[in-house]
Amino acid sequence: MPRTEGYRALLAGATGLVGFRLLRQLLEDRRCGALTVLTRRPLPPMPQAGGLRDKLTVLTADFDHLEQALADVEADVVFCALGTTIRKAGSQNAFRQVEQAYPLALGEWAKSRGAGKFIVISAMGANASSGIFYNRVKGEAEEALRAVGLPELHIVRPSLLLGRRDEFRLGEKAAMLLGPLLKPLMRGGLRRYRPVRAEAVAAFMRQTAAAAPIVGSGPAVKIYENDAITESSK
Repeated sequence: MPRTEGYRALLAGATGLVGFRLLRQLLEDRRCGALTVLTRRPLPPMPQAGGLRDKLTVLTADFDHLEQALADVEADVVFCALGTTIRKAGSQNAFRQVEQAYPLALGEWAKSRGAGKFIVISAMGANASSGIFYNRVKGEAEEALRAVGLPELHIVRPSLLLGRRDEFRLGEKAAMLLGPLLKPLMRGGLRRYRPVRAEAVAAFMRQTAAAAPIVGSGPAVKIYENDAITESSK
């Protein structure tokens, strides 16, 4: 990929709730000079965004063979917005593959190619020791990425996401219906549990990519909890 003005980005998970919004925002953001999207299925229709789509390259690939798919790709920033549900994946093992194995493979590729930043969506409550399977897998994925030794690993932990999906997710549907009613009551320590709009999470990831590099020696890891995301969107 020829060198361009602005940073070169790779986005995995562009068909998801946050990923698709991040894709549209990156196309409009002139700080992103070139954008490669790695996807397992065709992208949904989206606005033309003027001539900015000229900077977009879409790779439809088998995520089990990432090295082959990304052989000719260079990136300064890697966004990982991969995610699924056990119901959609079909089994706990398949869920782990999407939530843990694919992000790890992407992180290892990013490290080998010298990407400066790796920004990944995790989840509130991610904990490798959790008794809740979802939270445990998310926590294990975070720990695996930490072990890669990326120059900058940015972990974004949103609460329930607000936004329209093609698939039905009970928790997110309830958050969309009840969120506006409960939000005024979620104060003090409860503020961190407020549902957050997918657009706000995407914007937070985009701003993190454009922020100045972290100064220091050795790999840096930053974790952003839900309240940091919601505060940044005000």
